[in-house]
This record gives sequence, structure tokens and C-alpha cells, in this order.
Amino acid sequence: MSAAPDAAARKDLVAAIQRLDALGLNRGSTGNASVRVAGGMLITPTGVGADTLRADGLVAVADDGTASGTWQPSSEWHFHRAIYRARSDVSAVVHTHSTYATALACQRRPLPAFHYMVAITGAASVPCVAYHTFGTEALSDAVVEGLRHGNACLLANHGLVACGATIQGALKIALEVESLCESYLASLVLGEPARLDDDEMARVIEKFKTYGRTARRP
Repeated sequence: MSAAPDAAARKDLVAAIQRLDALGLNRGSTGNASVRVAGGMLITPTGVGADTLRADGLVAVADDGTASGTWQPSSEWHFHRAIYRARSDVSAVVHTHSTYATALACQRRPLPAFHYMVAITGAASVPCVAYHTFGTEALSDAVVEGLRHGNACLLANHGLVACGATIQGALKIALEVESLCESYLASLVLGEPARLDDDEMARVIEKFKTYGRTARRP
């Protein structure tokens, strides 16, 4: 894979990781993000904060795991590669340690269909996969399984993974899931909230496929 992939992809990836930091979803060098490019992916480096990250600091990781660049790739690069291998429709992955998603993940609880916006993930709920040490193949396998039916999953005692066709799309899902986790945790103060049934969630998922894509009115 070329050591100097598409400049636009690098710019978009840096902008996404810096936005996560600005919004407080990641802090310092926690979390990571990647985009698919020809022959592999671009991923954020390990131990480099969003405030100092530049486009030329991103790491190119080939399909065979060979990395090129100034820095080492994120320690989580294994599950990013596993997602791209399993999901041909995915071209971007965002991983955060955001407060509310991580709090729910530390309870080892999924995010259920308590609100119709959960359907933005493409599924009726956001599963929480079993805990595995970061950077391991076991975690990669668990993440791929967690994303089998939707575009987000929680990692037990760890955080959140969201994916999409674009880095902007993956970022949007990560932001929405964090907000939903906050609302869900708040609602638990009064008890387990009512849940929407499978039929309703299926209708909302179908509506989301075209939501926001209608032509502008004259």
C-alpha cells in the first residue's frame, strides 16, 4: 500500500478525531479512528493526542498488517482491520471511551430500544460484547460479532465502537449513541423504561434509510 494515501481521507480523519476530542468524547490519546483506503486503512497513531495530530502523522496499515509512517498504529488496529474484512459496506470506524457509553459498557448492559433513535445504528438495539484485553484477536472477534446486525456496539468495561460508509457517518452514530446512553442511564433512575417493539423499530430503521435524502423544495 502506498505510504502517502489520499490527502482528503487524511484530512477528514484528523478532523473527526479532533471533533471527538473537542466534544469531550475522547480525551488526550484515548480512542481511535480509521478510514478504509486502497490496500488497507489509515488509522490514528498510538499515544498521540488529537491536539497535536496532523495528517502526515496518521499510520497506513496494509491488509497484511504492515504499518508505514512515523508513528506506531493504535493498539486497536486489529479490530479495525477485522471490521473492514467482515463488512464490505463499512469504510470508517470510530472508537471512543465516551463517558455515558463507557458507563453502560462497564455495567455490561446493551442499549435497548427505549427510544426510536436507537435505529440510527441500523439495528433495534446496541449490543454489549464480552470483555477482552485491548489489542487482542479475541476482542477483534467480539467486535465483529457485535457489529453483525448494526453499526454500533459497546465493549464491556471499555467503550464504544461505531462504523459507517464514511467517517462523517461513523462519527454521527458515535455521537448519537453517546447521547442515547446518557438518556437511558438517566431514565433508569425511575426504573427500566418502556421499550419499542420489534415491528416499530423495523419501521423506523426502514425510514432512516431515506431520512434526510429528499430533494430540496423549490
